[in-house]
Amino acid sequence: MQLALIVLMPLLGAVLPAIAIRAGRNACALVTGGISLAALLVLLAQAPAVIAGETLRFSTEWVPALGLSFGFFLDGLGLFLAALILCIGVLVIVYARFYLHRDDPMGRFFAFLLLFQGAMLGIVLSDNILLLVVFWELTSLSSFLLIGYWSHLPEGRQGARMALVVTGGGGLLLMAAMLLLGQAAGSYQLTEILQRGDIIKASPLYMPILLLVLGAAFTKSAQFPFHFWLPHAMAAPTPVSAYLHSATMVKAGIFLLARLWPVLSGTEAWFAIVATTGLVTMLIGAWIALFKDDLKGILAHSTVSHLGLMTMLLGFGTRFAVIACMFHILNHATFKAALFMSAGIVDHETGTRSLRRLGGLARLMPISATLALIAAAAMAGVPLLNGFLSKEMMLEAAADTSVFGSIWIVPAAATLGALLSVAYSARFVFGTYFGRARSELDHHPHDPPVGMWAPVAVLVTLVVAIGVAPQLLAGGVVERTAQAVVGAAPLDFHPLAIWHGFTGPLLMSGIALAGGLALLLIHPPLETLRRALPRPDAKAMFDAVIAASVRASRWVIRRLHNDSLPRYLAVITATILIVGVAGFLGGRHESGTRTMLPVNLPALVGWLLLVTASLAVMAFHVHRLLVLILSSVAGLIVSLTFMQFSAPDLALTQISVEVVTVILLLLALNLLPKLTPTEPLSHKLRTGVIAGIGGVAAAALAYAVMTRDGSSISAYHLAESKPGGGGTNVVNVILVDFRGFDTFGEIIVLCIAALVIYAMLASALEGAAARRLDAMRQRHDSADAHPLPLAVTARALLPLAITVGMYIFLRGHNQPGGGFIAGLIVAIAIIMQFMASGYAWSAEQRRIDGHRLLGAGVLIAAATGFGALAFGRPFLTSSFGYFHLPLIGEIELATAMLFDTGVFLTVVGTVVLSLSQISRVERRAKRGPAPVGPSDIPLAPRSASPAQEG
Repeated sequence: MQLALIVLMPLLGAVLPAIAIRAGRNACALVTGGISLAALLVLLAQAPAVIAGETLRFSTEWVPALGLSFGFFLDGLGLFLAALILCIGVLVIVYARFYLHRDDPMGRFFAFLLLFQGAMLGIVLSDNILLLVVFWELTSLSSFLLIGYWSHLPEGRQGARMALVVTGGGGLLLMAAMLLLGQAAGSYQLTEILQRGDIIKASPLYMPILLLVLGAAFTKSAQFPFHFWLPHAMAAPTPVSAYLHSATMVKAGIFLLARLWPVLSGTEAWFAIVATTGLVTMLIGAWIALFKDDLKGILAHSTVSHLGLMTMLLGFGTRFAVIACMFHILNHATFKAALFMSAGIVDHETGTRSLRRLGGLARLMPISATLALIAAAAMAGVPLLNGFLSKEMMLEAAADTSVFGSIWIVPAAATLGALLSVAYSARFVFGTYFGRARSELDHHPHDPPVGMWAPVAVLVTLVVAIGVAPQLLAGGVVERTAQAVVGAAPLDFHPLAIWHGFTGPLLMSGIALAGGLALLLIHPPLETLRRALPRPDAKAMFDAVIAASVRASRWVIRRLHNDSLPRYLAVITATILIVGVAGFLGGRHESGTRTMLPVNLPALVGWLLLVTASLAVMAFHVHRLLVLILSSVAGLIVSLTFMQFSAPDLALTQISVEVVTVILLLLALNLLPKLTPTEPLSHKLRTGVIAGIGGVAAAALAYAVMTRDGSSISAYHLAESKPGGGGTNVVNVILVDFRGFDTFGEIIVLCIAALVIYAMLASALEGAAARRLDAMRQRHDSADAHPLPLAVTARALLPLAITVGMYIFLRGHNQPGGGFIAGLIVAIAIIMQFMASGYAWSAEQRRIDGHRLLGAGVLIAAATGFGALAFGRPFLTSSFGYFHLPLIGEIELATAMLFDTGVFLTVVGTVVLSLSQISRVERRAKRGPAPVGPSDIPLAPRSASPAQEG
């Protein structure tokens, strides 16, 4: 349970900053930091067991039929990255408290940050690969909110959209990959999949899985050619950049490669794709970073380069390369987060991040300059700092790798990448803190408050400490993490050390340091050369792809979505027929064994009425009112059919629905012309043929099903209705117990439909839609729209109808009835009030809004389901018992009654909301004032009393 708590604390705690901000900015930051710190403490409490070699697990079933469980596991890799996420998160929260302006909504920022933090923890701790996909997509959504936090900036909105499109698309690839991976491995649990690497590599699905996984990882970790989104995400506030682009989001792709390393690595395809992509990304990112003038632009492209370095190491497929990668993940998180925060300090104090306007800040900001200098030196790979150690290990791994039969290509390219990293690191430091001080800055720069540079100091302290004592501070962590990556294979770990003698990697490091400084000296002519070279603009290419996609979508929409309902129905029906015919022709055909029931006179008369009504609808379909009446005849015959086959619940439901829908449609038709537009004969013939074939096919299918014996779950429902559900009305027990989840989904759909009706009719209250409606509606109003006898009768029947509804509701578990039918009966009574006494009078008497009824219904039904979870039962499992009451005797109480209450309120709310909105449109469409009394007699104002007159 502790593992789930680590993930759930930030996710559930994301609502607290929005509340705590009311107590002030300090309280908001304190609450946010407290949540992250508490999750970190719970994580560290599990660390001793993991360090001892254990793998901790927690799992509870979610959707077992789909292989989806709410499961987590903690090994060395999960512990390492979860600790990194939470530690850097705490420092970023402290930094953000002092970085954000007073006008920035801090509560919303920290809420988004905790949501993202919880999603990242879910990725690194998930045991179920489908659950991992859920958290993966949640990071894309939450990062979209963080990157677009400054929504008033166009570049912020565009950067957020770009990140969402690229990483969200990668999430779709990951979803497909995980479905195939689960099929190939025979399990969706990561702990089991990691033990079946040989089975997966031998599977014909290996290559599709590999390509899909790599597509997801490359998009998330900004690998070429998907590297362009990360620099544009720099429009986010600096705390977001420091968090997302140093230790969290961009590391998710690296984590995925590391987690699946035992399953997917070791093949030629893995080496060719992963190592090559990483190497190319490392070089491209470093080259672009060298020529950027924006401080965050330099750091963004350097992040792309370092992510390429990590990808390349994992692509090599050797255990030493895995060790180097894990070590560099740690080192990169420390110096890159420190550098992003330093860039934010410069921007905060000077008002700019452009190297063209910066220089000489070391004299004005000595603390910030010192910290940034050390962090940049670590990024460049200067000895006695942590970046030097992991970069030298990278060069050693590269030196042991050959490609195309050459042992020089990979080492030379890796050395070039290290050389470029020295150059852009030196340019970042010297261009910002040294040289001539500029006088055209917007602010007079000075060191920021301690709250801004203290998190940087903590990170820089780790940079130096790990560089000086690597084995003491990081050796055990790196070894345990790398062992978790490679699995059961021996790791052959050698202690981390500063000095290994005069080796090839040391020579390559020296060449990189000297070459990088020399490259900085010739930067101006290199800049001129770069400008002369063709430079493809990734942003322009992305925008062109999006624009082309939009044009293609509009082309498809214009041809398919042409607002013609008959065409939609024709296409859907024709598709169903084609699929059905294909299935019919592809199977065996045997005649049914069950004989038909004898045809009696009432059934024959009902069938003839049904056919006649259906044919009449086709013949007179242009007359809207007549078609509605004929359709109600068909509904009545269906109700009688249910009665014939001993289904009183269905008959009650059908007749109630028929009454409600007919009345609502009558009210709606009052706002429309009497006749529908005429259609060409060709359209009539086409739709008639399709409808005829569809009817014949449906009849044939019904005949085939009813004349054949088959197994059914109905026997189980009949046997378990009383002992399992506590009711003898099998239909109601099925709705509220056995298939309660289906019913819950149906009332949600009903709620959505009511809200859609409300929103659509709201557009008819004003503007062009209101004018069109006013032109269409009929002008023949009754001289006595609300007769007094009808008003008096309807008001007298209202309490009686509500009583009948309550009776039908209470008996529904054991006799025909239930919440749905009771809701329809009460809804009919309410409709009668509107019709008999007028819209205005009925609206004044209404005390409960339809929105509240809908919300209460869904919430009560949901609470019933969650109540079952609280007692360790599946969602919506009902419970019942028998109780003895004085004078009354034994009664049965079931939790299904609460669920039925939710159904009842949702049905009533749907009708009330639809009816009230139709009445608003009707009142808007009338030219004269709406009558407020029965018989259209305006109610005279009350006269003053004699005392008042005196």
